[in-house]
Amino acid sequence: MVQGEKARPSRRAYPRRLGCVLAAAFITLLSPIRAAAQSPAAPLGRPRICLVLSGGGARGAAHIGVLKVLESLRVPVDCITGTSMGSLVGAAYATGVTPDEMEALVSGLSSKELFRERPPRQDLAIRRKLEDRTNLFTPEVGVKDGSVVLPKGAITGVQLEKVLRGLARAPGYRNFDALPIPYRAVATDLVTGTAVVFSKGELASVMRASMSVPGVVAPIDYEGHLLVDGGLTNNLPVDVARAMGADIIIAVNLGTPLMRREELGSLLGVTGQMLNILTEQNVRASLAQLRPEDILILPELGEFSATDFDHLPKTIPIGEAAARKLEDRLAPLGLPPQAYAALRKRQQDVAPPDLRPVDEIRFAPLERVNPDFAAATMETRPGLPIQQAELDQDMSRLFGTGDFEYVNYRILEEPGKRILSVDAIEKSYGPNYLRFGLGLSTDFRGESYFNLLASHRRTWINSLGAEWRTDVQAGQTSSLTSEFYQPLNTRQSLFVAPRVELERRPVYVFRDTDRIATYDLRRYDIALDVGSQFTKYGEARLGVLFGRENVSLSTGPAFLSPGPDYAKRGAVTGRLLLDQLDSTSFPRSGYAATAHVFASEPGLGASQAYVKADADGSYAWSEGRHTLNFGFKAGSNIGGNPLPRYDLFQWGGFLQQSGYSTGQLIGGNLEFVRAVYYYKLARQSLLEGVYGGFSLEAGRMGAPLVPGSPTGVLKSGSLFVALDTPVGPLYVAYGRAAAGHYSFYLYLGKP
Repeated sequence: MVQGEKARPSRRAYPRRLGCVLAAAFITLLSPIRAAAQSPAAPLGRPRICLVLSGGGARGAAHIGVLKVLESLRVPVDCITGTSMGSLVGAAYATGVTPDEMEALVSGLSSKELFRERPPRQDLAIRRKLEDRTNLFTPEVGVKDGSVVLPKGAITGVQLEKVLRGLARAPGYRNFDALPIPYRAVATDLVTGTAVVFSKGELASVMRASMSVPGVVAPIDYEGHLLVDGGLTNNLPVDVARAMGADIIIAVNLGTPLMRREELGSLLGVTGQMLNILTEQNVRASLAQLRPEDILILPELGEFSATDFDHLPKTIPIGEAAARKLEDRLAPLGLPPQAYAALRKRQQDVAPPDLRPVDEIRFAPLERVNPDFAAATMETRPGLPIQQAELDQDMSRLFGTGDFEYVNYRILEEPGKRILSVDAIEKSYGPNYLRFGLGLSTDFRGESYFNLLASHRRTWINSLGAEWRTDVQAGQTSSLTSEFYQPLNTRQSLFVAPRVELERRPVYVFRDTDRIATYDLRRYDIALDVGSQFTKYGEARLGVLFGRENVSLSTGPAFLSPGPDYAKRGAVTGRLLLDQLDSTSFPRSGYAATAHVFASEPGLGASQAYVKADADGSYAWSEGRHTLNFGFKAGSNIGGNPLPRYDLFQWGGFLQQSGYSTGQLIGGNLEFVRAVYYYKLARQSLLEGVYGGFSLEAGRMGAPLVPGSPTGVLKSGSLFVALDTPVGPLYVAYGRAAAGHYSFYLYLGKP
């Protein structure tokens, strides 16, 4: 059973929109939970005053302004109840956080910090990082019985839960009457359609349930109940405050702005308006329960959007102004200065953190994921003191595996045992996943490319976490890669990976800026790798490869023929990859490096003996809005045997010797370095932003395929404007080389 009381259902209404959700923002502000000394059942010699806070998304920052006025007038708060956003601000105040602390911390919040679902990229499993290097951009969807299955919400709520854990640092079930200020939160049972009023429970989970807007944030499966936003059934819980024994209620209703006629021209607009109307009806039912002695505060928020989490502080003065209008009614409730100071001191005493070790780490029942793997992902261990920062990192690492909809934890006290219970909920739309992508570029001089991508991933085929991934690409380069990744131990530190690769692409040959020949390259390979993962840091592989490559001269002079129509392939391959960048689109910190070796061996059936090796890397550093990104690329043959014409290094294009056409430089060895500076011109709510910058580049292409190609040290640079878009990073750039070459670029994808 959910540890709460069933409340009388009021008329259903959808809470307001996406914004309710992110209200969790405010919990970032919360310091460790405060002392749990039980408040008196009722104050002596004065009425019991209860604060009721409605939902309202970003509009809910106005609640902070109301609290500031209550404190300035020394109005005591003896109990608090709230829904959605109101439950979050109420939880902060009930656990001792002051309005000034909230205001200071709210100013640093933004939509990006609240909506970005993924944990920091550095904490992702290396296989998930490899996906970032492609141009896949769509959200992951499930595939079951031939049908596409969507996630339960646009947002899983994991980032919000991470913020909520700042509030719930005293783990385990809590009696909310034992908080510094007695407290209630309202959620909705999605199955029965009834309100659930929490008087006890795991605080972080309760807050998460109260603000899970259906269709936006995935519901929380809490003790067998599917819970969503309490605003569906009681957005202004006046009746709950009355049940807590309130003599006087101070209710703060944030209101629901209705859309204008011109905004109702679409299905979404009409649906949204209908939900707003229903929400207002919900609230009216609660307002009818207010008595003459109760006080209703109505912040005049106008059309301030419930989703505008980039301007939260703007609503705080509005809340203050609304409360000041009722100062003549609020002031008589105030306590004498000494009595109020003593009350607030009791309500703000900080309990020392409980660092006692746990005796056991227990996972909720898992259907697919091996619990031993999940436990091995964590650094927290039984018998050792709990470190809050480490435990938060553990939750990020678990979510970073890509197997869970959300993760959370709580501390359970059992007879003779202290349990760390990890609620890692597997993706309901798994274990088969599908994603799509797009990449394109043009230099406005006839060199244009596009590629469509699709990726299918089947996970947890067996108890060690085997994964079968297939990637298909069509366009300038058409390819299919299918790999079966089989870990050899629970930690997945060792693995084997057989794969099949097919590819067809053109290879363009240039003399200066003129394309003079085209190769048609087709190949297929069968390969087997063995390797090791360095947890989140990187991966090393060693393998063998067998295949065939067909290369023909499609256009151009005969002297540029690539040689025989086909070549057999047999090689020993190696790859070392390290990746700790915070982003692959616009990295602002971290490093990454990759090294490849391809040793073609006639003893393995190859037509030609040669060794091709290359390495590349980057390092990013930022200060404020300024970023410097340093990179290099180097490649050569090893051992003296030249590379075949169809396997030479190809370079040139945006940020790869800018000013030259894409792929204009072809030769047997390559050396290249660059420094890129970019400045964040503007924030975006959910994406990485808008940037302007430039690059300085120097390189050399040795042993060129075509006589007369650029030789020596090639100097170039670029100017660009770039922005993150829902379909990937978009660049508009101008590149120029010292030799007089120049190009304009439009580039969608990762350069």
